[in-house]
Amino acid sequence: MSTSTPHGEVLAAPDRPPAPPRRRPARVFAAVVCGLLGLGLTGAAGHTAVTEHRAKHRPLAAGAAYLKAASLWHETPVDALFPPVLGADGAGPGGADRTWTRIALAPDADCPTALGADWRALFAGAGCTRVLRATYTDATRSSLVTVGMVFTPGDAAAMNSLRGRLTAPPGYGFPDDRRAAWTASVLPEAPVVVYGVSAFADGRILDAPRPAEDTMAKDATGAVAQAGLGHEAKAVTDQLARAVRALAAPPAPEPAR
Repeated sequence: MSTSTPHGEVLAAPDRPPAPPRRRPARVFAAVVCGLLGLGLTGAAGHTAVTEHRAKHRPLAAGAAYLKAASLWHETPVDALFPPVLGADGAGPGGADRTWTRIALAPDADCPTALGADWRALFAGAGCTRVLRATYTDATRSSLVTVGMVFTPGDAAAMNSLRGRLTAPPGYGFPDDRRAAWTASVLPEAPVVVYGVSAFADGRILDAPRPAEDTMAKDATGAVAQAGLGHEAKAVTDQLARAVRALAAPPAPEPAR
């Protein structure tokens, strides 16, 4: 009996996956260049957007902001310049609180229409663009206060020349012989004069109007002083002057990032 060694099947080696196609150097270079260009364009667009945003929100220099404020009369909502209701703590005689309601609003007017000859002469140097006016009454409806805003194209030097020279302004809604007390302020932040003049609501005729500060003195006498019409004119005018100053002031710079 003979023996033999069995022969098993010989396993073939597994097939290797095909090698990936080799990229041609020119195509690889082109792809890299396109990618870099895309990143560059995206970065440039982002940089441009940031630059434009910063330029748009960059605070104006004080001189530029001053001159830009000359256009507030037609760029600002009327209720921001002349709020429908005003209030001031301690603004009346003896520190009494006061509130006022707007009862008349004049259309914006040219200067010959709104101002008297004396004021037109005073503004010859600074110029006069437009006049805005509104009239308020107090909570008891016993007094009237007209507040006006004279916008000019003048520079700071021309506006400063008006200080100490302004006279009693005209009212709106009552004639000149009803005027009681007046005040006027040349604003430091804008080429604007804000003035106020008060009157009795009953229409009584008075002598020449007096500066509000004079009627507010402790020893002041007469019906105008006793009724607090100097306090009324000063308080309402000061409130609206502060509103214009806030609108004219350049915004604070954005914090550094």
